[in-house]
Amino acid sequence: MEPSDVRRRVRQAIDQARKRSAARRAAADRAAREYESFIPNVATPVFRLFASVVKAEGYPFAVFTPAGGLRLASERSAEDFIELALDAGLDPPAVVGRVNRGRGSRIITDERPVREGVAVQALTEDDVLEFLLREIVPLLER
Repeated sequence: MEPSDVRRRVRQAIDQARKRSAARRAAADRAAREYESFIPNVATPVFRLFASVVKAEGYPFAVFTPAGGLRLASERSAEDFIELALDAGLDPPAVVGRVNRGRGSRIITDERPVREGVAVQALTEDDVLEFLLREIVPLLER
């Protein structure tokens, strides 16, 4: 094995890593911009409507908009909530939902994409509603 061959191959690997890193950063930046629009224009109206419907059914939930996120929280238990956040570490970046449930002294947290394999700008109100309908069930089973 020649040192010049090894050096050439190492340089190619470094160049590929730099290109992949730049592409990931660009995708994360693009997803962050799309997420800034997605939260107020798509997700928040669905969360607010959902909260009012479940409240009318006797399950008091409130919507909060912490910086960069959105949370549907139980008014009965501070440990029970569903929230959305952008996970730029995924490839490609995705909107993930975190579900937090308190069970006695234990807290159970699950995290999964709102819709697997769908870019931020492609998420719809129906995607958000389907996610909420799936994830609210454990919070209502008390």
